[in-house]
Amino acid sequence: MKPEEELGKILTENKLTISTAESCTGGLISSKLTDISGSSEYVKLNFVTYANEVKHSVLGVDWEILNTYGAVSEQCAYAMAEGLNKITNCDVALCTTGIAGPTGGTKEKPVGLVYISIKYNGIITIKEVKLPPNTPRIQMKEEFAKQALKFAISILSGNKLC
Repeated sequence: MKPEEELGKILTENKLTISTAESCTGGLISSKLTDISGSSEYVKLNFVTYANEVKHSVLGVDWEILNTYGAVSEQCAYAMAEGLNKITNCDVALCTTGIAGPTGGTKEKPVGLVYISIKYNGIITIKEVKLPPNTPRIQMKEEFAKQALKFAISILSGNKLC
């Protein structure tokens, strides 16, 4: 079973809703979730928040976080999940922020770095994933999305829902 199918099953069985805010995945998680028939039962509202000004104006990420830590940071991922949950009132807020390359990145924040955040049951959990920087961009986005979906499955399963 594909991760999006498994996550959809968990969400449906537990009558939960999900919203996404994606940066480096560019809407791919949203697309995968809505590829599943019946996803309108659980998908609430999804955003692609590539630009910092949108992370700020839509999700409420504080400029101080963006200026101090950058968009690709645990702090930004945390704030994205908090803001997404606040504006959508979803049960599960799933967010990604990272560097898909092939350009960009630094020694501290290389191409292939993504932070995935999930807010569920009032708790925000963040996962850092690093992929090889020479991974092609499309493949990088696919893997980031897959990692995010699997992370959501693990969080929801860890809460003994299923």
